[in-house]
Amino acid sequence: MMPRALRRLLHLVLFCPLSKGLQSRLPAIKVKYLLLAWLGILIASWVIYMQYASYSELCRGHVCHMVICDHYRRGIISGSSCKALCDQKTLTLQRCMSTSSTHQVYSGLWKERPVVIKCGVEDPVKIDGAPDSVLRQEMSLFDKPTRGTSMDEFKEMLHSFLKANLGEQPSLNSLVDRVIALADVNQDGKVSLAEAKSIWALLQINEFLLMVALQEKEHTPKLLGFCGDLYVTEHVGHSSLYRIEVPHYLQALVPDALSSSLNHWLAPAWPRRARITIGLLEFVEEVFHGSYGSFLICDASPRHVGYNAKYDCKMANLRSVASEAVVRGYLRGRRCETNADCTYGRDCTATCDRLVKQCNTEVVQPNLAKVCVLLQDFLLFGAPSDLRGDLEKQLRTCVTLSGLASQMEVHHSLVLNNLKTLLWKKISNTQYS
Repeated sequence: MMPRALRRLLHLVLFCPLSKGLQSRLPAIKVKYLLLAWLGILIASWVIYMQYASYSELCRGHVCHMVICDHYRRGIISGSSCKALCDQKTLTLQRCMSTSSTHQVYSGLWKERPVVIKCGVEDPVKIDGAPDSVLRQEMSLFDKPTRGTSMDEFKEMLHSFLKANLGEQPSLNSLVDRVIALADVNQDGKVSLAEAKSIWALLQINEFLLMVALQEKEHTPKLLGFCGDLYVTEHVGHSSLYRIEVPHYLQALVPDALSSSLNHWLAPAWPRRARITIGLLEFVEEVFHGSYGSFLICDASPRHVGYNAKYDCKMANLRSVASEAVVRGYLRGRRCETNADCTYGRDCTATCDRLVKQCNTEVVQPNLAKVCVLLQDFLLFGAPSDLRGDLEKQLRTCVTLSGLASQMEVHHSLVLNNLKTLLWKKISNTQYS
């Protein structure tokens, strides 16, 4: 039972602001304080409710764990992390970091080492309510290859899939060999049906495919293991450029200027931000023309760019990066009325040919221009006074880059190198280099 004194205090706070008798007995200033307290409790209750509702919708790691371990114990899937996750319990999910109910992201521990664990879960709207509906729907992920598929046939499946997603690249055969080596969990020189089903399901996840294709790149998080379509990556200490991200349900109450000022105040020192920026520019170089084609950043959000304890840039989220081949395939023959109809992802936009009402296939704004828009806020505040003028000029030039300009590739490289050189000269031979 609630103590009597506490009940009286709760009654006073909740009901007395509406009492005429109290208003006649207490000064007006005290009534105002009680009203403010009452409103504060209502707002706090609403925020707590929204947090709980958001958490229960976005954080369903228990479902992911149940589905994966059920498939593993039935021999449907395999992976280098399965025993640790389902039998030994040395791979555990901890803090939820999901921003989508269908793409679960958790920080975790694997043998006391911090990691990030990601997996997909079927949208609950599509679930029919039966106890095994999640398991039935997840089974469709692991329906290929079928029993009886030979190793040569599986390699041909992989080659065709990679060609469709990355374009015709001379190095695709080496990527197929890399995928086969990754799938061969027990390293017996063969790929079992469960191993093949697991790697095939993982390749359908854009981020996983990119991690495999870019695994030797410095600014891509390392892939540590997988089980079915769950995969484990290295932990990135800071998973966003900014520390404060206002939840969508509070954005109307918190001014942008306030959240921006707080993020500026909490940001690393400028030389460290310069180091992070150099790493981000190097990532743009890495994906511009790589071994497996070009990749486009289709959402240059601060939430996708992270950094570690040494202030080395790490892309915390690659889901918004797409191969040029995929973007062109999406745009080719697509009907349109305006340029907005020719957008892949959030901001990979091409022009609309209004005469034939079809999208062109070349994206207008290159990766570097999008990144420089992001850097204008991240890099300029607190910049050294002797550098600020040149830095502003370089960033203004950068954000106006167009993918349709003649000799764009040469211009792109020149602007990128100028920015890197400007920053590196300032922090080289210091503790921040």
